[in-house]
Amino acid sequence: MKRDELDLRPGQSTELLKELHILTREGKINQDSRRKLKQVYHLYQFIEKLLQEVPAGEGHPTLADHGAGKSYLGFILYDLFFKPLGQGHIYGIETRAELVEKSRALAQRLGFDRMSFLDISVAEATEAKELPAQIDVVTALHACDTATDDAIAFGLRKDARFMVLVPCCQAEVAGVLREQKALALSRTPLSELWRHPLHTREMGSQITNVLRCLYLEAMGYQVTVTELVGWEHSMKNELILARRTGQKKRSAAERLHAILAEFGLESLSETRFKT
Repeated sequence: MKRDELDLRPGQSTELLKELHILTREGKINQDSRRKLKQVYHLYQFIEKLLQEVPAGEGHPTLADHGAGKSYLGFILYDLFFKPLGQGHIYGIETRAELVEKSRALAQRLGFDRMSFLDISVAEATEAKELPAQIDVVTALHACDTATDDAIAFGLRKDARFMVLVPCCQAEVAGVLREQKALALSRTPLSELWRHPLHTREMGSQITNVLRCLYLEAMGYQVTVTELVGWEHSMKNELILARRTGQKKRSAAERLHAILAEFGLESLSETRFKT
């Protein structure tokens, strides 16, 4: 199969894609792998533009990929951007030790010497000595439930220039809504929006991401929300892009706390959304 039939980006190593099992040893690709590669390439396009804005030199740009899994994104970023750039470093954060070991072995085999992989949680990464004090770009692709919030906290601690987040399985807020449903039904007709279990889950996801966006704005970031890929490819499709401006928005903080109060989520103001 020829390169143009595979829809590969210029400079993409076919050997890397074979190692990642996106391509077969014969250089072929199935429909599932093609869909996976399309998602990673689409996200790469967003991240590449952000990396180009990072001033080069002194080990930059740096990128931390949370919930890295098999590190498809990290390896492709390195192959297409960091390798030709000749500087910068990628850190893959993943709790599954076997995946971390495989990624380390693959990076060594390929000579990707400016990639590091840590077998720790997103929350633990904030204090990890193996990571530098400042990270330019923080990514979290389908980091489950509160791991996305931990990635945001990591980005704030590391003074990240950019954060690229694709949230997944936002269960925490839905759980609080479920616990307080009886009280909410008597207090406001708006609670009909989450009276049924399916709506509770969907409403919880929606509120969670709205709160995250307001929190980022309150902490000095400009936020854009868009689709990662078409809905036919994935239902976990919301892409949050945050760019540090350093200008904290008081109005965003006020609206954040007003929404927390309206939905009975005040407890989160001292944990996830402390401004």
